[in-house]
Amino acid sequence: MTMTTRTHRTPGPSPRAAPRLGLVLFACCLGQFMNVLDASVVNVALPVISDDLGFDPHNLQLVNNAYTVVVCGFLLLGGRLADLFGQRRIFLGGVGLFTLASLVGGAADSPTTLILARALQGLGAAVMAPATLTVLGTTFTEPAARAKAFGWWSAVSGTAGAVGVLAGGVITQWFSWRWILLINVPIGLALCALVGWAVPETRRPGIRRRLDLPGAVTVTLGLMAVVYGTSESPGHGWSSGHVLGPMFAGAVLLGTFLVIQAKFAPEPLVPLGVFRNRSVAAANLVAFFGIAALFSTFYFFTLMLQQVLGYSPLRTGLSYLPLSVGIALGGWGIARFVPRTGPRPVLLAGLALSAVGLLWLSRLAVGAGYVSDVLAPEILLGLGMGAVLNATTNAATAGLPPEQAGLASGLLNTTRQLGSAAGLVTLAALSAARIDSEAAAGTPHAAALASGYGLALTGAGLCALAGLAAALWVPARERPRD
Repeated sequence: MTMTTRTHRTPGPSPRAAPRLGLVLFACCLGQFMNVLDASVVNVALPVISDDLGFDPHNLQLVNNAYTVVVCGFLLLGGRLADLFGQRRIFLGGVGLFTLASLVGGAADSPTTLILARALQGLGAAVMAPATLTVLGTTFTEPAARAKAFGWWSAVSGTAGAVGVLAGGVITQWFSWRWILLINVPIGLALCALVGWAVPETRRPGIRRRLDLPGAVTVTLGLMAVVYGTSESPGHGWSSGHVLGPMFAGAVLLGTFLVIQAKFAPEPLVPLGVFRNRSVAAANLVAFFGIAALFSTFYFFTLMLQQVLGYSPLRTGLSYLPLSVGIALGGWGIARFVPRTGPRPVLLAGLALSAVGLLWLSRLAVGAGYVSDVLAPEILLGLGMGAVLNATTNAATAGLPPEQAGLASGLLNTTRQLGSAAGLVTLAALSAARIDSEAAAGTPHAAALASGYGLALTGAGLCALAGLAAALWVPARERPRD
């Protein structure tokens, strides 16, 4: 008979909370769905928003960038808050702020109001997203149940981005762009009630509620500056002061943050020793390249379908259904294998499938058929990325004590956001240069666009291959000794 001791047992849910595990999982998945959905749902509606509110074309990108910059900046702080002040309390605060910001954004009557609302949405998401992973990591402590929970969370994370394109097209075409934000209000209110009733609190008696304020300020401002500078590159060029100034300031702030963490912080926001955990370090590297590939694809694949193949917003959204289903099947279906094999084989297989799908999609040209040219690589990409999202989440939280669950989830979500921002703007610059070159050579407009977007999808495929190389560093699963 196996003996266990109370002193070393990982805290799990209380007996009162145990019957509610399904509701806890649903709440975490719904919170993550809202977060990821709002990063992509606005894309299809941007032209309509511009006409309705009178946006300057050069400022329209701020509708998305305000959300992305704030999310990236505050994710680490949001993850640590859940560790220090309780996962349920912080989860509720994030959902409440996100819901309120959605109401303000949906009722906006000027560009400034909408941009500020999107920034507040980003702050709510930065608090909510790491809390969802923290709750799962501390509630589902048995390996098989933990893998299944992370599988559902990962499947939702991946499919939400693709569903966002579909939802944006449907809502914009049939209703009003305002409902892509207002729909969050009833969902957010229901989620608040669910979190308050089903999610257990995890304030641990031995932990002092002391926040590393200098570290929080420097890392938040540093990440925001880097992401903002990167987001300005498509409009101003990499050598512009609009790009180099914020990126230099961000680098200085992040360097200061590392010094604070290493030398001065009595309770650092990010204990640098966490990166001595090889699984955590490697998983975050994989996440950076994997998400750079996936979320760049959402942008360029949408443009390819609409501007090269001539799809309407609604048809574009419907075309994403196989990708969404593939991500769901890859993320959920692979969960049962991760405890047996460890995350590394799953990551290698998933990234290889993703790379093949992306390089295949990069060959799309004017006149390509959906069934003959799009469907198969789309399914390969979905299955591969679903597996990658699942296994990365497992690897990034492996071997850490429960009190660092929020830290690990904040790191992972920050890495993902940085990967999506860096991948998108880099590939956008390459794509724009190719399109300009093709146009100068007299190539027809649609063919020039296909060439530029195809180059971007090739770059996304190379990001997947870079992630595959990083996955080789993930520790192999240790076989139990006899």
